[in-house]
Amino acid sequence: MSHIVGHFIGGKTVYDAASVQDVYNPSTGAVARQVALAGKATVEAAVAAAQAAFPEWRKTPVLKRARIMFRYKELLEQNRDKICALIGEEHGKIVHDAAGELQRGIENVEFACAAPEMLKGEYSKNVGPEIDSWSDFQPLGVVAGITPFNFPAMVPLWMFPLAIVCGNTFVLKPSERDPSVCLLLAQLMQEAGLPDGVLNVVNGGREAVDTLLADPRVQAVSFVGSTPVAKYVYATATANGKRCQAMGGAKNHAVVLPDADLDNVVNSLLGAAFGSSGERCMALSVAVAVGGETADRMVAGIKAGMRHLKTGPFSDAANHFGPLITAAHKAKVEDYIAGAQAQGAEIVVDGRNPSVLAGYENGFYLGATLIDRVTPDMVSYREEIFGPVLQVVRVDTMQEAMDLIDGHIYGNGTCIYTRDGEAARYFADRVSAGMVGINIPLPVPVAYHSFGGWKQSMFGDLGTYGPDGTRFYTRRKTVTQRWPTAEVREGAVFAMPVLG
Repeated sequence: MSHIVGHFIGGKTVYDAASVQDVYNPSTGAVARQVALAGKATVEAAVAAAQAAFPEWRKTPVLKRARIMFRYKELLEQNRDKICALIGEEHGKIVHDAAGELQRGIENVEFACAAPEMLKGEYSKNVGPEIDSWSDFQPLGVVAGITPFNFPAMVPLWMFPLAIVCGNTFVLKPSERDPSVCLLLAQLMQEAGLPDGVLNVVNGGREAVDTLLADPRVQAVSFVGSTPVAKYVYATATANGKRCQAMGGAKNHAVVLPDADLDNVVNSLLGAAFGSSGERCMALSVAVAVGGETADRMVAGIKAGMRHLKTGPFSDAANHFGPLITAAHKAKVEDYIAGAQAQGAEIVVDGRNPSVLAGYENGFYLGATLIDRVTPDMVSYREEIFGPVLQVVRVDTMQEAMDLIDGHIYGNGTCIYTRDGEAARYFADRVSAGMVGINIPLPVPVAYHSFGGWKQSMFGDLGTYGPDGTRFYTRRKTVTQRWPTAEVREGAVFAMPVLG
């Protein structure tokens, strides 16, 4: 064990080590370090630091804020290898996958660099006699972000760069399972020129979350995680008068029509289902095959492709995916596989006893698993598995496939594989999901669009990052003014003013 990961408050790394938790290297199963868990007083100190920094930061010209983001982008790129190594060491993500995660995060920093354009507002002259009106977008104040373990760099970068460039100050509560990345991200932000207190990081569990949700100085909360926690965060934050966006779980379906290019389907599903060990909310965890022949050919192709998949430590780029985050999560995923089998599904490829390299026998590895003949009443179908497990459901028509998607409690993302443009357009227009792919397995929007699902995959009116993110972290103020002159003077007016 090398050290304790601390917090970042007011520009300094601090240690509230009254309570600590082990941080594991999932590739080996060994404890890599410990993380200090913040109590209420430490979280309140971070909020106080953010509140103290806000008045001066909001007055900072937006161009100067954007220039800090430009420098930050350069520092992220210069420290790419160090960041990716930390992602791999604490999450288990293979180096090439970690690099992709970081790049998607950097793209959100690039979007934040456009703040001078996004925040300039609108102006109308002479809306009435010698009356002008304009609006601008002003920051909220202290805002908070609560982020999950599965993207320790990307999801925080969805949040704090945009919030900060909009003039807010930020308190980030990352996952205590892989905390080191966020500490480094904050230190690099400071190196880019961010004033003390504008970005603060507190590690912790339930107590830290509840403190942020209750503190009246926190104006808004952005959350990404499981649906039960998202529901709790949204309900608690809004009950306390805060603005909230809470991204929850998912059960993403890939609909495969008989005319689809099955070679493309197989390659897409292998990566989309098993990449990142299936630990991503946009993973394709259900393949819905339309027609028995389509299903048979697809399952055979996927099974053949899975023979070449390798799971192993993050440091070997030849591996396709790495371990799960903890031993407890691995056991939970294995229970879903056993449950599906007990309920009558067919285990085509069983990944529960993967072969691993010598020296990594204690890692939290689970091989790619393919389950056929899954039905909607099975627990493994209804719930989010969050592991390298692909389930196949067989239907007779595209409408049956869409009915499955529409009837599920989650509506994060979905996709369709077809050569039929009419079918694809019908599907995209009518399916009940927030993000749709057409021959695209992971339809995650680029940084200048916005991310967000439907139904119990998202709580709140605005998605995260992109245009929705800008609106979430600001509020519009509209000013209407007149300077009285000798030509324009009025007596008392008791009717509703009409300016036209």
